[in-house]
Amino acid sequence: MSLYKNANIRKTRKKLDLLDNKLLNLIKKRTILVDRILREKKFKSQIVDNKRIKIILKNIRRKSKAKNIDTNLTNKIWKSMIRGFINYEIKKFKKR
Repeated sequence: MSLYKNANIRKTRKKLDLLDNKLLNLIKKRTILVDRILREKKFKSQIVDNKRIKIILKNIRRKSKAKNIDTNLTNKIWKSMIRGFINYEIKKFKKR
């Protein structure tokens, strides 16, 4: 049987699509907040705050453990998101 014909898989994928839409809305909200913070930064060197990144990753690890979520997965997701937003800030900073 093809995976595309499996009703349970189709139903679950629809749920994943709904979650993806919610994630996109959260990313939009996060981007607005990042833009607000970026407006306050005077120097490009202020974009990367390694101390804050370390704290964020530590908190995500702790919260992931508490929620029984694979810590390697959440660490990779957050590192990727942080990298993405750093690149976003650098690009926007250059355009000022």
